[in-house]
Amino acid sequence: MSTVTPERYAETAAAVEREIGKVIVGQRALVRDVLVCLLCEGHALLEGVPGLGKTMLLKTLSAAVDLEFNRVQFTPDLMPADIVGTQVLEQQPDGGRDFRFRPGPVFASLVLADEVNRATPKTQSALLEAMQERMVTVAGATRPLPRPFLVMATQNPLEMEGTYPLPEAQLDRFLLKALVPFPSAEELVAVVGRTTGGDATAVRTVADATELQAMIALTREVPVPSHLVEHAVDLVVATHPDKDTAPEEVRRYVRFGASPRGAQALILAAKATALLDGRPSVAADDIRDVAPGALRHRLVVGYEAVADGVTPDALVAAVLDAVPAPKVGLRGAP
Repeated sequence: MSTVTPERYAETAAAVEREIGKVIVGQRALVRDVLVCLLCEGHALLEGVPGLGKTMLLKTLSAAVDLEFNRVQFTPDLMPADIVGTQVLEQQPDGGRDFRFRPGPVFASLVLADEVNRATPKTQSALLEAMQERMVTVAGATRPLPRPFLVMATQNPLEMEGTYPLPEAQLDRFLLKALVPFPSAEELVAVVGRTTGGDATAVRTVADATELQAMIALTREVPVPSHLVEHAVDLVVATHPDKDTAPEEVRRYVRFGASPRGAQALILAAKATALLDGRPSVAADDIRDVAPGALRHRLVVGYEAVADGVTPDALVAAVLDAVPAPKVGLRGAP
């Protein structure tokens, strides 16, 4: 595998963001979150109403980095075999018959699971092995998935009828959860202008799988001082209502706090964030900046939170207030 320098890492990532910006208006934080997930080889969960460009975002990303893209529309009648693939009986040239595996759409580097909460839990679970192990087992045979591998799932927060909320075990496998905001009036004018004309915007390929693999490897190599790892752990511990460091809001509204994967997500996403900003080491601010995306979907809140209108983001903000940043290791500090 080829190596990549931190400078090249930041330049390539910036080029990818520029190419996406040719098609996607605004949504810079969303684009950054998805790119962070790709560079950590994690997975992204996007929540927003339809028509905000989520599908186009991943399709444009696939063009910019030259990776295969597949889209799966989740519906109540979708079956696991529709995702991972199945064995089909085929006629052989000699007249005999034999089974051949026909891969499903999950066999791509970029997989869009559109409206993932519309499928049954049985179908949702078909993604678990792919997301965690990056392989698929069908009919006793295990097959590896392409690398890099990213699942970007979307869910509509408005229509709850006919939906199946994702179980905590599956939510926990998403590195980040991003909230997709509605565009401003100025951005909406630009969206309409770009999408109602006759000329399609050309997206240039600025990276490939080999370079991305090298960037993913570099992300893992970024050093993190022990006190910053402890800070990430302290943030996760403070999300548990039975811990002494938990703020009052967590004690009142949270039933179960973030899992150990939450701490892993904080550190990994912070590593990618530092490199994207051109810094070869992680700062405390990087960890705190990614905390909402890394923790909001890992908090199991009670009905009291819904009744009082308390959001997971408000609870994460309370945790950040209760656990101050360490005095050393801040961004820009010597």
